[in-house]
Amino acid sequence: MPVANINGLEIAYDVIGDGPQTWALTPGGRFSKDYGGVRELAAGLAATGQRVLIWDRPNCGASSVSFSGSTESALQADTLAALIRQLGLGPAVIAGGSGGSRVSLLTVARNPDIATGLAMWWISGGVFGLMALGWYYCGGSIDAAWKYGMNRVVELPEWQEVLERNPGNRDRFLAMDPQEFIADMERWMTAYAPPTAGQTIPGIPDADITAISVPTIVFRSGASDPAHPRATSVALASLIPGARLLEPPWGDREWIERGEERDARGESLFARWPLLAPQLAGFAHEIP
Repeated sequence: MPVANINGLEIAYDVIGDGPQTWALTPGGRFSKDYGGVRELAAGLAATGQRVLIWDRPNCGASSVSFSGSTESALQADTLAALIRQLGLGPAVIAGGSGGSRVSLLTVARNPDIATGLAMWWISGGVFGLMALGWYYCGGSIDAAWKYGMNRVVELPEWQEVLERNPGNRDRFLAMDPQEFIADMERWMTAYAPPTAGQTIPGIPDADITAISVPTIVFRSGASDPAHPRATSVALASLIPGARLLEPPWGDREWIERGEERDARGESLFARWPLLAPQLAGFAHEIP
């Protein structure tokens, strides 16, 4: 597995395919590039003549943990841009779903020189969705560090993959002062405050979104989806000049059904992402 050193962090990645157009594909949550559906979508795009970079963000998979950056998504966005530059893969189509859509959006807004296009689906938003995210990403770690210190943080289920796949992460955690860690996580948690005027997506002002100039597609979220509300996907598409709002290749209850399959049978939340490959490949052929 290739590993790049980006700003002192070990960043694991793979490149699939060898076509002339490069994609950078980012999953959501703190899921790795090896979580079901991610590599399969990359392979589907590669089969259409694309080259696809999949990667483990900081705090995911086999990459290093890091708690710098104004927000976790901003840290990951800047890391992705640096990775693309270091590998000589830019400019690229930046694409992702759920948390990966937010990272992709920030990557393009903060680093427009590395992007030829932008594709997003399952965009997180809404009061309920964002408050749930704040706890999902930060709440358990804050609670553990506050009450018991960093020795308890490394016992949390959400950090076990990064500890198992990158043993150096244990020392990185244990070297942190608990109060500094809590301050970092609370700063990141604040980014998930409910939407306010002028900020539709956590951690990025609407003015930065309206400045995006690359071809963009946004897949409409399901009306039933509480984590990625339809209104957020529609609002985001309306903010980006020339962006197209597309219907996804699945039904309205996709997010709910994938959660049910995960709970019942351990299926990946992203298991059906490969269905996006034809529409994404079609978008690639439209990019100048």
